[in-house]
This record gives sequence, structure tokens and C-alpha cells, in this order.
Amino acid sequence: MSSSDDGTTVEITHKTIGPSRPSRIRVASKIKVRDLRNAIAEKGRFPVANLRMILRGKALQDEEDGEDVYVTLKDEDSLTVAVIPKRPVGVETYDDDDDDEELKFKLPPSASRWKRKLYYFLRNKLKLPDIILMGLFSLSLKMWAIITLWFILAPIAHRWELGPIFLLGTGFSIILLNLGKRQPGDVSAYSIFNEDFRELPGTYNAERIDRDIRAGHI
Repeated sequence: MSSSDDGTTVEITHKTIGPSRPSRIRVASKIKVRDLRNAIAEKGRFPVANLRMILRGKALQDEEDGEDVYVTLKDEDSLTVAVIPKRPVGVETYDDDDDDEELKFKLPPSASRWKRKLYYFLRNKLKLPDIILMGLFSLSLKMWAIITLWFILAPIAHRWELGPIFLLGTGFSIILLNLGKRQPGDVSAYSIFNEDFRELPGTYNAERIDRDIRAGHI
């Protein structure tokens, strides 16, 4: 049983869609939707991730704009509960709605509070598409610092008539920063970068052609 800050509790009825009988549960009069969902899921042994709740004709959401949503309950309130069935293992569906849901960007649960508030502001207020949100929130603080520094230096380079050099330097920097690092034992596709100029197996070059001709394979 959950209790509110003042200790006031109420008894409500929750009815699961289907042939099941209504059940009663005592919870805090003012409670987080998340806590209410967990309490009902625990009592009915429902999977909490698949639980949906409707109160007074409105679907209850755990969060709104990054903040926990509270609901005020009264005695004898009635709650409708729906349990979304899990997709059977091995069964593939081609529902466009499922595909769209997978393409939507979602913040990880471990995201900080300020990042969640910024995310909901950009998504709900500014209506930015998910592809832009994905790009914004996938960048690290170090990358954001580099981008900010670039925009600060760009007008300075333009004022000193160094714009082309600045752009060329930016291009080379992007290439160098994205070259990656070879792990011990990895072999480059270009033999000149390998120890003893060792080539990858199956490399077809002039030396291989000459060797095949001498061996009579061509």
C-alpha cells in the first residue's frame, strides 16, 4: 500500500478488460501514476511494462514534459486497466505502427533531469522530428564543445580572409578524427601500412598476376 505525504489513503476499484472480476486496492489519495501502476501490477501480477490505465475517461501517463505525473484519487474511484499482450515468440508482424514506434527516438532511463526536460521541450513545444533529436542527444559534451568552438572561430577566420583554409582544416580534421584506431593484430587493407608490407589474403595486384602467368594459371 502506498501513502501520500499526509498519510491519507483511499480505496479504489480497478477492472481489468476481459472476463476478470473487479478488484479493490488501497493507495495514497495523491500518488504518482508510476507508483499506482506498480501497485496494481504487483497485486494483479501483471507485467508492469504492458499495463495501461484509464481514469475518468483519460489514459494515465507516467511522465509529462520530463516530470512525474501525480493523480488525485477519491474513495470508490474506478480505474480501467488494460494489459497489452506480448507478441508471440517467433511471430513476425508487418504493422507500420510498430515500425514507426521503433524509429522514434527515446531517451534512456538513466538520462539526467535537465536532459529530459530539454528533450520534452524540443519534442513537444518545438515539434522537432525524431531524426534531429537523435542527432542532438547522441553527441557527447566534448563534441558539443568542438562544434561551439568551430562556430566561434568561423567568423574570425572569415574576417581575416582565412575562410578557405579554415574549411580545408575542418575537412582534414574530420577525416583524421574518424580514422579510428587499429587493435593489436589487425591488418590494414593497404600493405604499405603493415609490418613487412604484408598483404591481406586474396589481394589481387600486379605481383599476383605475374605469379599466375609464370605458373601457367592464366
